[in-house]
Amino acid sequence: MERPESFEKPLLGEMKRLCRRIQDAFSELQEDLTPYKTERFYRLAPMRLYTLSKRHFVLVFVVFFFCFGVSTLIGVSGPKIISENYYNGLSVSTNGSKSGPFDLRSPPLSNYNQQLWLTCIIQLDRSNLSWEELGMNVELQGVMQDASVMRIRDNVHNKNRSLRCAARQQACDEIIVLHLGYLNYTQYKINVRFRNLQDGLKDKIKNVTFVFKMYNATFSQVEIWFRFVFVVMTFIVTCMFAHSLRKFSMRDWGIEQKWMSILLPLLLLYNDPFFPLSFLVNSWFPGTLDAFFQALFLCALLLFWLCVYHGIRVQGDRRFLTFYLPKLLVVGLLWLSAVTLGVWQTVNELQDPTYQYKVDIQNFQGMKVFFLLLVAVYVLYLVFLVLCACSELKNAPYTDLRLKFLTALTLLVLVISVVILYLRFGSKALQENFVAELSTHYQNSAEFLSFYGLLNFYLYTLAFVYSPSRNALYDSQLKDNPAFSMLNDSDDEVIYGSDYEEMPLQNGRAIKASAKYQDESESD
Repeated sequence: MERPESFEKPLLGEMKRLCRRIQDAFSELQEDLTPYKTERFYRLAPMRLYTLSKRHFVLVFVVFFFCFGVSTLIGVSGPKIISENYYNGLSVSTNGSKSGPFDLRSPPLSNYNQQLWLTCIIQLDRSNLSWEELGMNVELQGVMQDASVMRIRDNVHNKNRSLRCAARQQACDEIIVLHLGYLNYTQYKINVRFRNLQDGLKDKIKNVTFVFKMYNATFSQVEIWFRFVFVVMTFIVTCMFAHSLRKFSMRDWGIEQKWMSILLPLLLLYNDPFFPLSFLVNSWFPGTLDAFFQALFLCALLLFWLCVYHGIRVQGDRRFLTFYLPKLLVVGLLWLSAVTLGVWQTVNELQDPTYQYKVDIQNFQGMKVFFLLLVAVYVLYLVFLVLCACSELKNAPYTDLRLKFLTALTLLVLVISVVILYLRFGSKALQENFVAELSTHYQNSAEFLSFYGLLNFYLYTLAFVYSPSRNALYDSQLKDNPAFSMLNDSDDEVIYGSDYEEMPLQNGRAIKASAKYQDESESD
């Protein structure tokens, strides 16, 4: 008995629809599992940047300046970072000898003083001396709480330092005698003797001044609190940013959103949640860990700029060898050189507190030239990527908006950073500064809070504009439907282009689904 023809047609249609649904499901699964060969705009998760009007952009910059200004004003009213104690060398030397020995005692110290420097300033009667080699013998002893004295090192440290004097100044350049990265004792006794002084130089010496420099204990308490505040704020911003992207697959995140998910945890490390350990543990490890975190975050920020300015223009093939490897090579060498100098200084200071790598390393000039060449290569590479992105994307709606906002905010941060560095170091910013000497140039808390606040508020602002809004998924579903897109377009959105035609579509699967069911209805 044959089946009726009216029964076979519905069965055949159901089989076709079932096969079509299985094929579509397999295509979607394959699309999700296959690594990106092209980054499709319709797959990008939405950004709050697309929904901001011009007034909102102005408000974002106003809030950024307000937060940065508040942190700077708090720093201006804060305590001085470095405490200094001056000692007249001729008054503590034997029989007022200009060559010593000079018996010095540091002020009482606590863990809040963090580090200790001893510097020397030599004044001459006649300033026609431009350069002279000066030998020093330094002996270091630690004073315990019970007033007992312990020799820290068995041998006296013999070092040579360059005495440089300006043509019209009696005081020569300050010489760093020793640097202690952490404090194991409540007080230190230091014996300094000049050796191999020529008779002409010895007669020209008018006075010798020794200066003990350490962190102000009040500033250390302020630093603990503000680092804690920045750690808490960064943790909250990181959680909010991750929570806003929870509705979207990681494959659908834009390149800025992916990088923000990396930079925010690194910013948390940059603020150093382990910083209070340096006041609880007498060890070199907390300070070295802090320097490592700072170098890691700053180099990641440099890599972020390169990848975004290149990736926003190249939406297609982002292979590791052609896209990431050149950038990792340049920035990685910068990070490696900075960490190498810091670790080298720390390891040698543990053995010899008078060690200074810009004087004691024979290849320091070569390392300096290598570092400056890397900086020049990075700047040229970044400028090239910015110019290419601006020339190719100047007429691309929304993509051009991403480029303009990032460029404006980054340029603003760089200008403020240069101003801070100039005020901090003056015209000597590009000279032979080294790790132990950099910290002695702090003058007040404003320099600390302005720089830390600048980077933190910069990342907070980027996290705000790159995160999806609360109803981003609902808006994207409506805008994918042409019937609702014309009704929901606002005047501010029309400024940047048509949402339906030119804006990156936020939910490509909804379009696929609507097209799929339309085909099914036509086939039925």
